[in-house]
Amino acid sequence: MAADSRPLAPRLLLVVCLLGGWLVVAVLLALAVGPSGWHLGEVLALLVGRGNGGLEETIILQIRLPRVVLAAAVGAALSLGGLVFQVLLRNPLAEPYILGVSGGSAVGAIIGMLLGFSPFPGEMAMAFAGSMLVLLVVVALASGRMRVGRDSLLLGGVMMNAFCGAIIMFLISIAQRSEVQQIFFWLMGDFTMFSNERLPVLLPLLPCFAVILLLARPMNLLLLGRESAATMGLSVERVTLTLLLANTFMVSVVVCQAGLVGFVGLVIPHICRLMVGPDHRLLAPASLLGGASYLVLCDLLARKLPASGEMPVGILTALVGAPLFIALLWRSRQ
Repeated sequence: MAADSRPLAPRLLLVVCLLGGWLVVAVLLALAVGPSGWHLGEVLALLVGRGNGGLEETIILQIRLPRVVLAAAVGAALSLGGLVFQVLLRNPLAEPYILGVSGGSAVGAIIGMLLGFSPFPGEMAMAFAGSMLVLLVVVALASGRMRVGRDSLLLGGVMMNAFCGAIIMFLISIAQRSEVQQIFFWLMGDFTMFSNERLPVLLPLLPCFAVILLLARPMNLLLLGRESAATMGLSVERVTLTLLLANTFMVSVVVCQAGLVGFVGLVIPHICRLMVGPDHRLLAPASLLGGASYLVLCDLLARKLPASGEMPVGILTALVGAPLFIALLWRSRQ
């Protein structure tokens, strides 16, 4: 595909404004919609500092706001995570959930929970260790003479997903009864337990986002192949290691807080690629903003669709993402 000769800055500004505006709309809807109806006026009053201090303001600030922030952070992290894995592995079907990286994070986090570790840094460190171990195993299984095959990579990811699932079931079977229900809901993508007090736990995501966005141009070069990128002056090993560590840590952070939310890293990068093209200087910020908006809206639907209660958001993302994954896999075999 020929490179777009148009200046980057105007296109980047357009992407950020359009998708940033869509994110603002999604956040306002998520804050305003609740069991008692629409309260958009209350949300807008809070934004301009004219809240009345009533019950609805407490609900918006103490219950809905941290949940919306978590949904946006998880969506942005998983979308960027899928994009980076697709670059590093040169496979358009790579994604943290499919590769088993999210499953490895979940295993580590559950072990941390059962051992009584604190959410930060104990559970997060365990989740990072689990995700790194799974990723190394998957890449080792799929590698032959330093080349990673698409089919063997997916097969290795499916195998490690199944293995992590078996370990999770074993850990649940030995957990105390009071912990089992919490773990089950968490595994399906549960945002209900997040609160304002836990918001600082999401701060480590910011440097990860910054690193990936700053390395957008090197990501373009990596798609040309390691040898070609090296001949163009790129330090391939250093960039790859930096992206791998930042990406895996980012996924571990969100899995610790939200559980297993699948296919976001597959759906959003592909949609954004159709919208803005293959240039990662545009695609990375588009994936970040698009993923945040997508999961905020999915969480809103998860709250509103059931007649009573709510469903885990991971169910909705799987209903959307699994058919898309099958379609992409079928297309890749044509």
